[in-house]
Amino acid sequence: MLRLLAQQAPRAHCARRFSRSLAYPAVGTKVPDVELDYASWPPTPFSIAERLAGKKTIVVPGYIAAQDALKSKGIDEVLVYCVNDPAVMSAWAADLKIEDTIIKFMCDQGGKFSAALGTTLDHPGVLRALGSPRCKRFAFYADDGVIKAFHVSESPDDPTGDGDFSLSSAEGMLKVL
Repeated sequence: MLRLLAQQAPRAHCARRFSRSLAYPAVGTKVPDVELDYASWPPTPFSIAERLAGKKTIVVPGYIAAQDALKSKGIDEVLVYCVNDPAVMSAWAADLKIEDTIIKFMCDQGGKFSAALGTTLDHPGVLRALGSPRCKRFAFYADDGVIKAFHVSESPDDPTGDGDFSLSSAEGMLKVL
C-alpha cells in the first residue's frame, strides 16, 4: 500500500489524506534546525538538528506500545512533539511513565518547528477551542537528520486527523522502515 501512496505523492514516502497547497518537507531534505524545549521544568532548550544527528529517529505521538517493534527496525528514539508548554509536556510524560523507554517528549511553545515543517494547524475550530494554532498530526522518520518518510493525517472534514490517524500511527510508520 505504501508503494501506491509513494507513487501518487509528489515526493517518495510523503503521504497525507488530502492535498493542500502547503508544502511539507521533501524526503531527502534535512530537518529544519529549530530550537525546542525538553519537557521539563524549567524549560531546557535544545537544537532539533543536533538531537537528530547520528540517530535513526521517529518524531510522532503514541508510540509507547510499539517501541519493541521500532527498536527491532533500528530506531534509536521516538520523539513526541507538541505545540505546548514544558510544564504540560512534563506532566504528560510523567503520567505515561516514559522514563525507561526510547520515547522522549519535546515542546515548542511558539510553534516554530510546526511552521518550519508546514504542519501548523490553524483551522478556525481549533483556534476557537484552544485559542492558538497547534500542530497537525504527523509523523516522520529521519536518519541522521535527513527525512526518509513524512506522513500527515488529515482530511477536509477532519483537519486534526483524529478520525483516521493511520498514516501517522506506529503501524503506519513501521511499514516504511
